Amino acid sequence: MISPRLKLSRDSNGSVESPDISEEDMLAVENEAPTDDDEALPNAVPAFSELMKSLAGDRAESGRQRKRRKLEEIVQGPISLNNQKQVPANANGTTHSNQGDDVDNADVEAEGPIEDLDDASDGEEDGDGADAFDAHFEYPDEEQVTKEIQAIEANQWQSRKTQHGKLGKSIIAFPNAEMGSERAGGKQVTDFDGLKLKSKLLDTARRIKPTLDPLEATVAPMIFNYQDLLFSARNLGNAGSIRFLYSLHALNHVFKTRTRVIKNNARLAKDDAGDELDLRDQGFTRPKVLIILPTREGCVRVVDTITALCDSEQQENKKRFQEGYVDTEEKFSADKPDDFRDLFSGNDDDMFRIGLKFTRKTIKFFAQFYSSDIIIASPLGLRMAIGDEGDKKQDHDFLSSIEIVIVDQADALLMQNWEHLEQIFASLNLQPKESHGCDFSRVRNWYLDSNAKFLRQTLVFSAFNTPELNSLFSNHMKNVAGRVKFSPQYDGSTLLQPFSLRQTFSRFDSPSLTADPDARFKYFTTAVLPSLLKSRSSRPSSTGTLIFIPSTLDFIRLRNHLSSSATSISFGAISEYTAPPDVSRARSHFLTGRHALLLYTERAHHFRRYRLRGVRRVLMYGVPDNPVFYREITGGFLERSVTDGKVLAADALVRCLFSRWDGLRLERIVGEERVGTMARGEQGDTFEFV
Repeated sequence: MISPRLKLSRDSNGSVESPDISEEDMLAVENEAPTDDDEALPNAVPAFSELMKSLAGDRAESGRQRKRRKLEEIVQGPISLNNQKQVPANANGTTHSNQGDDVDNADVEAEGPIEDLDDASDGEEDGDGADAFDAHFEYPDEEQVTKEIQAIEANQWQSRKTQHGKLGKSIIAFPNAEMGSERAGGKQVTDFDGLKLKSKLLDTARRIKPTLDPLEATVAPMIFNYQDLLFSARNLGNAGSIRFLYSLHALNHVFKTRTRVIKNNARLAKDDAGDELDLRDQGFTRPKVLIILPTREGCVRVVDTITALCDSEQQENKKRFQEGYVDTEEKFSADKPDDFRDLFSGNDDDMFRIGLKFTRKTIKFFAQFYSSDIIIASPLGLRMAIGDEGDKKQDHDFLSSIEIVIVDQADALLMQNWEHLEQIFASLNLQPKESHGCDFSRVRNWYLDSNAKFLRQTLVFSAFNTPELNSLFSNHMKNVAGRVKFSPQYDGSTLLQPFSLRQTFSRFDSPSLTADPDARFKYFTTAVLPSLLKSRSSRPSSTGTLIFIPSTLDFIRLRNHLSSSATSISFGAISEYTAPPDVSRARSHFLTGRHALLLYTERAHHFRRYRLRGVRRVLMYGVPDNPVFYREITGGFLERSVTDGKVLAADALVRCLFSRWDGLRLERIVGEERVGTMARGEQGDTFEFV
């Protein structure tokens, strides 16, 4: 539970005096948007009809001079409702005066529209119908959008499949057949000219990457046409290309939004005729892009890409960012695999959040969230900034006008607390509780009608697909422009091992997804465990059985069963929460044969990548989410035992339990052609590969 907001006092010069507070309170203060009043203000966003009546009445009473005063408020910045500075704290709860912390308290600024960008001219014209930004946000066909929203709410999607050669395949869904055929998919591009970039970005992108590779040419139209995308083919080879594309897209969106607002400001300032211009170019708050990443090192890579693309003259607070986020120390041995080193190298802290603000010549790090254009955060860091449900000081208004959400390395986020990400998505594009200096006469109609979630673009990049990602796709990716699910081809090559290894897959009946844990446990205790005990009694020297368990809950259940049962079998257990001394003891006892069994969780392997010795047999309680783990645990551990002379190659074996609900996981191991037959059990319940 996050503690209530701390009271901060100011001296005569307006600086903040920090009282003596605990580390927990420090974390509570991080990244909040404090108010002058302790009580939450009532909802400042009236119904659309009442709002229009109010605006019309004001204009009729004040005439042209009223519009002039409103423009002055925009330029000068409205009085901030949240004008207190915050006490920064790092992930450990300790305070900093000028270190690289992760809070949005670099300064106190107006929370209203863009007011500090004095140059909107870059040679572009308004209303380019071929521009996806204009078609999606500026000049959408309101009648068509209304029909598409109705189709989405009724869950009426039409889809088609597209093959992309060796790159993979995509399933494209759209809510309306007439518009969907034009929007969904997009044509493959060969260079940046087809992406409608801002001229400054176009020149920089060409300089950094003169040509697009096949994957970039295939995925770029989906991204730049503002379609939702669940991309489950991310790997070490294409991670940089993906990061480059979504960073370029985020900047392009921010800069086009900036240009539109400034040009409309100029139109209002030069409107000498007194016409009532209806210029709707904004949301409730300034932040437009949210990027969610697993670690600070991931944040560093994205920021480096953004700064390279911006090519700004000044980078404010950059040193502070480097001190708090950059870590060049080598902390892993050479035997760690490449994907592990890529994820956990550098600063692997998973508690951070930072706002980036862009002006004509400057990038500002650690801008207040309400003054930021792009927010980069981990799920834990952003969840702490939002607060808990029911908390009086809960604040998610800064997420009310997010138009692009990017989730990178989603497979790594699955190994963190996935509930944090679900709560973040539940907090997106809600009606704000406070006005935050908003000029409602400039707010787009679909914001006022609470339809922003249907125009928000969501991009999710993962190494593989899971039921959790499918749920996110179904429940939160409801874009009128369509949504795309891109996945690689699985040919079953994961089964190939460095030596001839017998691999048996055993299917058990499971009536439903919710009943699957119980059915799995029953099958293991009645059909699998007795055979292990029998083998142990007939051959007392039979040791070295590794039981790999994907779910932590299943691990606890199985560990408790083995501890409390009448069986005399000895076992060790390693989970992600096991203390290092206990890990060393369990590994030693398993290697020497003192423990016949070793329970080992998927999360422990993800975070530690232990190279276990003494493994003679592998029993997989369930199919791992990550197919890389299957090969490392089966082929890697057993190959080492064969090399060390612990077991003969003919005696080494693997047995994997699965049900029909494991189709996604199973497909990544056995291949697309086999998974259907195996999951349905059409040719029996036991399948053996050598």
